[in-house]
Amino acid sequence: MNLHQFRFVREAVRQNFNLTEAAKALYTSQPGVSKAIIELEEELGIDIFSRHGKRIRGLTEPGKQVLKSVETILQELEGLKRIGKEFAAQDAGSFTIATTHTQARYSLPTVIQAFAQKFPKVRLSLLQGNPKQVAEMVLNGQADLAIATESIAEIDGLITLPCFQWEHMVVVPVEHPLLKSKSITLEEIAQYPLITYDAAFAGRNRIDQAFIRRALKPDVLLEAIDADVIKTYVELGMGVGIIAGLAFDPVRDVNLRAIPVGHLFGTNISRIALKQGAYLRSYVFTFIEIMAPSLVRKMVEQALAGEKENYEL
Repeated sequence: MNLHQFRFVREAVRQNFNLTEAAKALYTSQPGVSKAIIELEEELGIDIFSRHGKRIRGLTEPGKQVLKSVETILQELEGLKRIGKEFAAQDAGSFTIATTHTQARYSLPTVIQAFAQKFPKVRLSLLQGNPKQVAEMVLNGQADLAIATESIAEIDGLITLPCFQWEHMVVVPVEHPLLKSKSITLEEIAQYPLITYDAAFAGRNRIDQAFIRRALKPDVLLEAIDADVIKTYVELGMGVGIIAGLAFDPVRDVNLRAIPVGHLFGTNISRIALKQGAYLRSYVFTFIEIMAPSLVRKMVEQALAGEKENYEL
């Protein structure tokens, strides 16, 4: 049993069970691929592939399990190679961040700018999704870390650390009646159609629960996945918006006014999520510290090692 056999099995599946194409992709011969796969099957005592004559047609049931193990082994091997390369060059490599639109648009630009100036040789990638999706990107190895609201703290397999606190804001057009309120209430907000986040985003559950506790049923006219869309429809006069406070920019949002409503919906925490036991390159630790200065490398390493400490803000 050897790594070449594992690569041949994986590539055969990737090439839709065409051994000729698999051999081309791996720069070897088709008979060599076929022979190596047969030898692996004989050693395991099972058929990995179902066949029609000499042609393979698909994976057998045990073959599906073998493929999962093969993928895991080869991923670990690639991880070891990456560790070696990146230990040799700590100021270069790739870095993928998974995050929500609001974080990417409002909280990350200055952080990424500072990071890029410090590590110009690092190739940065941003992947976007809702909190559940970005968490899965980290768990699946697509991203090095995720940044989202506290809902990601509930996902198994992740270590999450707090970055910063924020509160929701109600956004309205200039001269809207709500701006006259000295201390805005849920009853006042519920008088208008609401435009806010989809249920997967930015403390939406807290918004819903606040209204439920007061036996109010607001008219949620529109749900969106990012604050820019919400603000666009508020500008059109279609309703009152509720967005993350960090998504309001008084310089850019000149046609809107914002009313802090943390007293109604509570305080939220944005968090950094890492895969349990993950290997982090040194520049990832630096990025985390730029994002949240209190999260020094020693603290992050302790969290990854499973040391139980209270890292809440």
